[in-house]
Amino acid sequence: MSSSKSSLAALTLGAIGVVYGDIGTSVLYAIKEIFGSGHVPFTHDNVYGVLSIVFWTLTVIVSLKYVVLVLRADNAGEGGLIAMLALASQAVKDRPELRKWLLAIGIFGTSLFYGDGVITPAISVLSAVEGLEVISPAFKQYVVPITLVVLFGLFFVQKRGTSGIGKFFGPITVLWFLTIAGLGVVHIVGHPEILAALSPHHALRFIWEQPGTTFIILGAVVLCVTGGEALYADMGHFGKKPIRLAWFSIVMPCLTLNYFGQGALLLSDPEAVKNPFFNMAPDWFLLPLVGLATMATVIASQALISGAFSVTKQAVQLGYLPRLNLLHTSVRDTGQIYIPFVNWGLFVAIVLAVVMFKSSSNLAAAYGIAVTLDMLITTVLTFFVIRFGWKYPLWLCLLATGFFFVVDLAFFSSNLLKLFAGGWFPLLIGGVVFMLMMTWKQGRVLMAAKQQADAIELDSFLDAVFMAPPARVEGTAVFLTAETGTVPNALLHNLKHNKVLHAQNLFVTVRSHEVPWIGLDKRLAVEPLGHDCWQVVIHYGFKNDPDVPKALQLMSGRGCALDAMTTSYFLSRDLVVPTLGSGMAPWREKIFAQMHHNAGAAAEFLNLPSNAVIELGSKIEI
Repeated sequence: MSSSKSSLAALTLGAIGVVYGDIGTSVLYAIKEIFGSGHVPFTHDNVYGVLSIVFWTLTVIVSLKYVVLVLRADNAGEGGLIAMLALASQAVKDRPELRKWLLAIGIFGTSLFYGDGVITPAISVLSAVEGLEVISPAFKQYVVPITLVVLFGLFFVQKRGTSGIGKFFGPITVLWFLTIAGLGVVHIVGHPEILAALSPHHALRFIWEQPGTTFIILGAVVLCVTGGEALYADMGHFGKKPIRLAWFSIVMPCLTLNYFGQGALLLSDPEAVKNPFFNMAPDWFLLPLVGLATMATVIASQALISGAFSVTKQAVQLGYLPRLNLLHTSVRDTGQIYIPFVNWGLFVAIVLAVVMFKSSSNLAAAYGIAVTLDMLITTVLTFFVIRFGWKYPLWLCLLATGFFFVVDLAFFSSNLLKLFAGGWFPLLIGGVVFMLMMTWKQGRVLMAAKQQADAIELDSFLDAVFMAPPARVEGTAVFLTAETGTVPNALLHNLKHNKVLHAQNLFVTVRSHEVPWIGLDKRLAVEPLGHDCWQVVIHYGFKNDPDVPKALQLMSGRGCALDAMTTSYFLSRDLVVPTLGSGMAPWREKIFAQMHHNAGAAAEFLNLPSNAVIELGSKIEI
């Protein structure tokens, strides 16, 4: 029992550091942008109304939707939009047309994650460094350069992994939450009546009296729930209970105290609206607060970057992106990975965002559309999961998700007003990623169909070969093929040029499935073909790490022992020659050809040893 409590405490501390970094730093800019927009007249009643709307936004979207409802939709303990997509697609697998549309919607939502992944670190770090302007206006010219230096340092250390610094995330973030709560309490004590804004009637009154203004400011109110999707995405790392415990015991109370403290400050000093968060602090504490805020935003950004690596790996596993060079940064935690292309691609996009928008207020105009659309997609997928997967009554499913759908739609519609003020930027990023994902997926399907049409049947080919068998050499040959039951081009090349066949031959196909994990007991499906040849299918979930040599060690109990020193791996270089009338638009054919990686990336992704033989001039096999 003591060990269990200790583990829960450790997981809760980790959840505070990783899961709630984004939403914890939203206090830096949310209230500032709501009142700084100029749409809300600065009155006593309006301060109460805005604070009430912020509190109930946190309650409805985070507490009720994500913590209570969405966290229940775990896919073998995993969460996130891809896990939800897998659940939804499995729930409607007997409805192929609906399943196709849900897959497209889910992948579009996943693509939007990259747009959010650009805006969130930029606005978080920039808003923290802008605290220097409160100390002295002379620092204004240094805000953007310092922000870029901090961001470069963050992305530069990614290749070293987070195992070394990860243990500090929780304590630093807890210190951050206790600090913002303390700042809030100091000002609430001076105006305790501000706590009356906890009553929803203040929010309802504001909405009733100023419906147009309410609709407009929802685009800024949504800033208070930045990182809400992380609650669900990180469920596999920490579990439901620690995430829920962290939210209700630490995160939400501290956020509420700080937001209400900012409201109390504005009642006593309306001029503080320029930067209410940093104006809460006494002069002597400003510089340490800027440093602590910068560390908190870096931690929040780190969590999002790690999430981008994880989402990319899952998309590769499911066949929506080409094989990318993937490096493991920890010998103990397989979830700690580093993808150089994604890392530096994100960095370049974030630099563009900081240089283009120059301030957190301008970036706030770019934030919102992508994340609210993601929230809307999550709600839609949740309906199909609870209706067709969990078999709940239709009226209950409509009631449970319909309310959240209306709320999400209201926030999304409001954020559309910011489309031309910067909202186009994350949408553009998400749209480009979506186009690349769907192009890659469609290209793979078309190539598989073409290969299947031209393929030679493996069984009949082996029968013909062994009628007059070639010389057999010692060792095992592992031929990786895209489809089972077909002759790999690498085998044909080996017979043609070397005139030999290995003593043991494995024809291996790697398949990823729409479940997060597949255990070792279901890893291999083996079919003996005779003459010491086997057809092997290796099954992985989208969270498993593909390791072909390790998986093939399971063959030892099935009559085929592999010796690492005498085993050779054969795979084909990816080679694409777009052909007219192949079923893909010419512009997409060109993109597909450019996206193709060589077999070296596939070999590294599948953890093949250095003796893997790459066949030149043959079609893609993996």
